[in-house]
Amino acid sequence: MGKQTVLNILSLYLAFILLIEHFRLSKGIKIPFLDFLFRDKERVCIGGHVFFVIGSLIAIGVYSKEVAITSILLITFGDMAASLVGTTLGKTYIKGTNKSLEGSAAEFFTDLVIGSVILKNLPVAFVMAFVATLTETFLSGIDDNLSIPVFAGLSAELMLLTIYV
Repeated sequence: MGKQTVLNILSLYLAFILLIEHFRLSKGIKIPFLDFLFRDKERVCIGGHVFFVIGSLIAIGVYSKEVAITSILLITFGDMAASLVGTTLGKTYIKGTNKSLEGSAAEFFTDLVIGSVILKNLPVAFVMAFVATLTETFLSGIDDNLSIPVFAGLSAELMLLTIYV
């Protein structure tokens, strides 16, 4: 489709979901068939899907195509792996967080595989996976759907910039 077309479509989608969020949060309107998907904390604040779109817009708008795709896939699959493994198998909690070592390890390895396949550059994939895992684990004040693609993508672009300069 091209970068500009994708950015335009995502921008329109963002405007649409922000309008829905307005009615959901300020007017108390429940969204049929979707309301059950919201986490408890998302019932009273903006949902993670909004931050996902914003993070995707930033990644696509700022980073190279491969880094943008990787960044979006890290938040999609790495975060999911961390959540699934952490909630089902997590027994060793990381001090000062509500995250488990098992969930964080699942995220890191999932992210490393994704980054390696797409970027075909193991050192950059390793850094992206490491930054994404640290962001997910320790950066609790910002929604990870926004912070992971921004910080992981930035780390990759900076690393690629220093490698090829």
